[in-house]
Amino acid sequence: MARVVKVFRTLRNHWKKSTFAVCVLSYGGYWLCTMCLHVCACLLAREFGRQQIAPNERLRKATVILNPAACSGKANNLFENNAAPILHLAGVEITVVKTDYEGQAKKLMEFMEQTDMLIVAGGDGTLQEVITGLLRRPDQDTFSNIPIGFIPLGSHNSLSPSLHLLSDNKVKDITSATLTILKGDTVPLDVLQINGEKEQPVFALMGLRWGAFRDVAAKLSKYWYLGPMKTNAAHWFSTLREWPLVRDISVSCLAPNLRPPDLPLQKPPRPNVLYHIMRRLKNYWSPPVEEPPKVEEPEKWEEKQLSTLELFVQTHNKNPVERRINDSLVVCAEPGDFTVGEFITVGNDKVEDPSVFTKNSTQFEASACRLQLPENSGGFFNIDNEEYEAMPVEIRLLPRKLRFFITAERRQQLQSLMQ
Repeated sequence: MARVVKVFRTLRNHWKKSTFAVCVLSYGGYWLCTMCLHVCACLLAREFGRQQIAPNERLRKATVILNPAACSGKANNLFENNAAPILHLAGVEITVVKTDYEGQAKKLMEFMEQTDMLIVAGGDGTLQEVITGLLRRPDQDTFSNIPIGFIPLGSHNSLSPSLHLLSDNKVKDITSATLTILKGDTVPLDVLQINGEKEQPVFALMGLRWGAFRDVAAKLSKYWYLGPMKTNAAHWFSTLREWPLVRDISVSCLAPNLRPPDLPLQKPPRPNVLYHIMRRLKNYWSPPVEEPPKVEEPEKWEEKQLSTLELFVQTHNKNPVERRINDSLVVCAEPGDFTVGEFITVGNDKVEDPSVFTKNSTQFEASACRLQLPENSGGFFNIDNEEYEAMPVEIRLLPRKLRFFITAERRQQLQSLMQ
């Protein structure tokens, strides 16, 4: 006991040196752990690079769309120091294209040539621009088959929890996402096609958000000086300016479609020549009867009038491995009878996860929906955390449109949640 007291007395008498030593040891421990992680990842990547390829095969090519402004301007260093060496060691020939301004990624996708894989290194904004530019191409049916890897470098990475096991270490998340690309395990993701009145369609992977909670979340940074109280304060100040914050909206929906069976991963073997000869002879002697053309039935839209604090039209990509009966998007609307206290409490939860809704919320599935906003409503949408001017829109589901690389461990974890 006397020895312990002596140690504490020494630390108290030399508190400046003790504080400096703790800082140095903490940084040194973090640096050592990061270096060990990076070395292990490089050793694993080297095993991929040592695999032999046939004489007529070529190295895999990857096109990287990098947003240097992501992660407070550190994205370029994070990619060059962590992801790029791993890809090079694995024998992947990469072409890095850096974006300089907002919207440039959409234009770059117009000129992208055929590649083996597409890697998006950035945040929600970069990813949303890339898929929008990709699916606006006239040959998008061909390019949408390219597997996409997502390296989370932005301040908002909404898709990462669906694809990777996340941690508090940014370098570890980047390394894990890069190794996921090398392992090649993919999962199909749904896409929302959002058509406005004038502009070209915008595409989203997570959803469209509109309402009071979204508006408060957009202003949170203004209350930085309040520290941990800024979230509560922002929601409370919004109720002082206007209450209630209920908004009326007209939602027209189409019924969800039955999901077709999954295609086999391996192509069936080709029939032999004798089978083809017999089939042609059969069609010659007894040609198949032509079926009359099917008359397309008019779409049956069902209209709903909602009074809500928040509306969220979202995909099922939060758990992309879930087996579903229908191909559908989900329309969620919070009730309009919250008290001020409930508004603040629910708002805190939505800052952490905007896709969380209360038990009394209205939720229904559809294959497409139309949002008709009240006149002079103004405001903004959030489409995959990117701000757009609110206007009447039509949202259609493109089921299993794109393929993304997913960590095997995360796939198993999501499957276990369904059991």
